[in-house]
Amino acid sequence: MPRIITDVDKFLEMTEDAKECRVKRGTDSVKLKLRTNRYLYTIILEPQKAEEILQQVKCQIIEARTEPESKEA
Repeated sequence: MPRIITDVDKFLEMTEDAKECRVKRGTDSVKLKLRTNRYLYTIILEPQKAEEILQQVKCQIIEARTEPESKEA
């Protein structure tokens, strides 16, 4: 069951026990998804703030690829 976090310090604390941190970049926000044994925690940040947080993450970082939108004729 996924959970949303708003506290950056708590998110960084949980990276010690996490398996991986997935990064999904949008146009105006970045989602950091932290996979632990029990839950998937998500935090949504501004791109600049997310870069600062990613430098402090203590688990494996995986960049999620975004699929190109299909162009219908």
